[in-house]
Amino acid sequence: MSSRGRRLDSIDSSAVLGPLRLRSPIVAASGTFGHGDEVARLCPPDRLGAVTVKSLAPYEWEGNPAPRLHPAAAGMLNSVGLQGPGVERWITEDLPALKAIGAEVIVSVWGRNVHEFAEAALMLAPCAADLLAVEVNVSCPNLEDRSRIFAHSVEATSAVVDAVVAAKLGIPVLAKLSPNTDELPEIAAAAVEAGADVLTLINTLLGFSIDAESRRPVLGAGRGGLSGAAIKPVALRAVYDVTQALPGVPVIGTGGISTGRDAVEMMMAGASAVGVGTATFREPRASLRILDELLEWCAGHGVARVSDLTGSLETR
Repeated sequence: MSSRGRRLDSIDSSAVLGPLRLRSPIVAASGTFGHGDEVARLCPPDRLGAVTVKSLAPYEWEGNPAPRLHPAAAGMLNSVGLQGPGVERWITEDLPALKAIGAEVIVSVWGRNVHEFAEAALMLAPCAADLLAVEVNVSCPNLEDRSRIFAHSVEATSAVVDAVVAAKLGIPVLAKLSPNTDELPEIAAAAVEAGADVLTLINTLLGFSIDAESRRPVLGAGRGGLSGAAIKPVALRAVYDVTQALPGVPVIGTGGISTGRDAVEMMMAGASAVGVGTATFREPRASLRILDELLEWCAGHGVARVSDLTGSLETR
């Protein structure tokens, strides 16, 4: 068989992101796969690189008032508000179900201040051996700094990542960053210097929508985040800029991924793995379909290892 027509089962789909080893480069992004096996029952996770659960605080959190989701042109607005059961309940109620169906689990943590990030990380210590990694959701407001977003500040990002690293869980630490800043490469560098092993780029863009008839915001909390196909060019730019500025730092590229070709493009821009988020809302098995389409693209283009796509963009 020619190299331009490889068998799918001959393609090496593994991904290596520093200390993080994935069986495939497709990761279920935080916020779209639930806390437990809600979606995983519809999309068996045993072929995915990992399932990143919705962000968890050290306590139960109710989230924002409804409505929390609203369709947007080529995307979706959301303002869920980080609803979750808290770390302690999640360990007892949700983690066993995920492990039982073969999921490799990345836990996303958040807090309203640096201390709460550290507390959430420390609470994971009893189950750290069952986790693939911990992701630090730096894109939430800092109540000790006039509710400014942690990920919009070099200093705040560094402090939060350092606090989670200091928990010494013995697993890789990921930092999920915001695109809503003109200092993204500098903030990414600060996260890495503070101990992040991997960067996740990007979280949602700031968004807002109005119901003209009622003259009111469509979301219960007013403002929200824009995700979906509309933000893919922003995500590609972020991944490219950061990987050019920080060569060798592994990145999970997330934002607007809905096809295997999207995943190919994200890896060409510099990502070592690809997160699938909003596509899961309309198609629970989207992650598996995207993985199959990625492998089919590689087979049709003579790519023996999916990892060879990373950073393969030709600019001359």
